[in-house]
Amino acid sequence: MNILGINYIFHDTAACIVSDNELKCAIEEERLLRQKHTSNFPYRAIERCLEESGLSYLDINHIAVSINPNLAVMDKIQYAAGLNMGTRDFMFAEIGEQNARHLSFWKWFEEHFPTSQLSRPTVHCVDHHHAHAIGSYLVSPWDEAALLAIDGGGEWRTHWMGQGKGSQIQPISETTFPHSLGTFYSAVTEFCGFKPMYDEGKTMGLAPTGDPNRFFDTVNSMISVNDDGTVKLENSWFQIPVFVTGRFCGPKMIEALGAPRISGEQILERHRDAAAAFQAVLEKAVLKLTSILSTRTGMRNLVHSGGVALNSVANGKILQNGHFDDIYVMPNAGDAGSAIGAAAYVHKIKLHQPGKLKHANPFIGDSYTDDQIQRFLDQAKLAYRRSEDPCVDAARALHKGHIIGWFQGKMEFGPRALGGRSILADPTKGCMKDKINSEVKHREAFRPFSPSVLDQFTTNYFDAPVLVPFMSSVFNTKDAVRKNIPAVVHVDGSARLQTVEREVNPLYYRLIEEFAKLSGHPLLLNTSFNVMGEPIVASPADAVRCFYSTGLDALYIGNLVLEK
Repeated sequence: MNILGINYIFHDTAACIVSDNELKCAIEEERLLRQKHTSNFPYRAIERCLEESGLSYLDINHIAVSINPNLAVMDKIQYAAGLNMGTRDFMFAEIGEQNARHLSFWKWFEEHFPTSQLSRPTVHCVDHHHAHAIGSYLVSPWDEAALLAIDGGGEWRTHWMGQGKGSQIQPISETTFPHSLGTFYSAVTEFCGFKPMYDEGKTMGLAPTGDPNRFFDTVNSMISVNDDGTVKLENSWFQIPVFVTGRFCGPKMIEALGAPRISGEQILERHRDAAAAFQAVLEKAVLKLTSILSTRTGMRNLVHSGGVALNSVANGKILQNGHFDDIYVMPNAGDAGSAIGAAAYVHKIKLHQPGKLKHANPFIGDSYTDDQIQRFLDQAKLAYRRSEDPCVDAARALHKGHIIGWFQGKMEFGPRALGGRSILADPTKGCMKDKINSEVKHREAFRPFSPSVLDQFTTNYFDAPVLVPFMSSVFNTKDAVRKNIPAVVHVDGSARLQTVEREVNPLYYRLIEEFAKLSGHPLLLNTSFNVMGEPIVASPADAVRCFYSTGLDALYIGNLVLEK
């Protein structure tokens, strides 16, 4: 049984393969197209996933797509009829544009599975929030859990929560357009001069540099969570619907907070304070939702999904709050991950396949052999040397203060590099944060970096009650060690950490072990192997281009090393 999962209707298009009751491969189109957050149909990702899985189009039995185009069409029409202006533009965006994207899917389908073919795969349309929440649950470590999905919006929902026990799913509450926590947070992302729906991570990073109290009461009045678990957005503060206006911040918000920052302008104190206030209110809303969910389900484990689940600060607060003992956030919790969610939903709920898919290993992308890498370097006439032990060599370079590119094994699936396609440095050197931001990543100075710590030493450095293998939660750094690892501690003393387990990534684990022998600290500064505005590198060519166009000192690519 082979299932092709696809996310193609929104941004971050992606594909995955489930074969023989196992998640074989998943790749985002942006990595191959080199266009960050692309909404292009994932032609390349599909081809690459099939190639990595050893399959052809003829082997596909089912196709799972993470959108249900027929869901809530009448709700959209009724809503549009009530608009005082922009009805036509709204309908085009919500129905016309989506239909156009569905046509691209069916064109691709007919090209690869013509009617003359004796057996064509069955196409399954999965509700977007079911692909998020239920699909994430079906690849989580647990057989029962509370389920929460929050994002900007799917077909019409913006939030869904329920519980799962085995294959039995029970919905509890949902919120529909235009009431959206994702829209709420995108508004402050726009206000701070970043790109809404894509740069919310920047807003989260900026928030600790501001004072949440200055605008808290104002921002708190913009959104609320009802006792039944639904969310209410006070529309007067926002430009609703954003599809028509092209903006999120309404005149009322601008009057209260001041003029939004234009990209490239200086970040002012009020921008920092607004980011802090919106982050605080988002956390308050998420914690109320999880409190309701905990009370209604009695579950001790939470599966969190959707774009808002990428807010790692909020995830840390959920665990500190005590309603849940552990939280599973898929390595790619946003829309790209819904390709996996849709495939998992079809596999278990629709096809009733035995066993449980598990997505505990994020390294499910493509990979390159040393021979392939060497052929590319030779063709490019680049100087390199072979390393007998890249972990030992790289650890020595890091200890000397070098910043390295680390391109090893299979590519991670998700927005955060976890030791497959990473830029690495010594976390004990305080200068590294500014040096990497300015000379390598070419991004804003306030942006923090993550520590990758060996799992058994996590609590020596961080107030983390659980392991965090996918860099999905933020916790405080312990006071006693904070001064020892200044390059990975944010201004508020927190860190978005990644715990590294030997059985998941043995090579990266051993690199950190070798670095610990030299430095005394079993952790590294880890950030994604890219520059601002570009996707994480996918191929040896991408890695070499990034290496030579940035302030990286060395590139460890397979067993080969390039140095400046």
